[in-house]
Amino acid sequence: MSEPLYSYDELSDTLSIAFTIGEHATGIELTDHILLRLNTRDRRAIGITLLDYSLLTQTTEVGQKSYPLTGFDDLTEETRALVIDILRQPPVNEILVLSAYTPAINQTIPIIAIHPIAISQSS
Repeated sequence: MSEPLYSYDELSDTLSIAFTIGEHATGIELTDHILLRLNTRDRRAIGITLLDYSLLTQTTEVGQKSYPLTGFDDLTEETRALVIDILRQPPVNEILVLSAYTPAINQTIPIIAIHPIAISQSS
């Protein structure tokens, strides 16, 4: 599939983005509202599900919201590395923006935001 397939369910406020259709995937919960579906064997993204999409994409007076990757706490080091690698590559990095929050010089917390271009394409 060359272009992602966007499917929005207004009743549940859920946006599903498919990169590949009909392929077995493992779901990785990045946050309480962002699910990344992966083919772990081939090390590639199958899709993304955004729950409470309208809340995730609201902006504040200082800009776009970002969310800590709370789901990382439950992942093995190997799976974390795989997810970080996939988040940095197309097509995922065209939808989700990975960055970090550094509350202290020796502490880094990975965070994610929804790419503004992805928001406008799904509308």
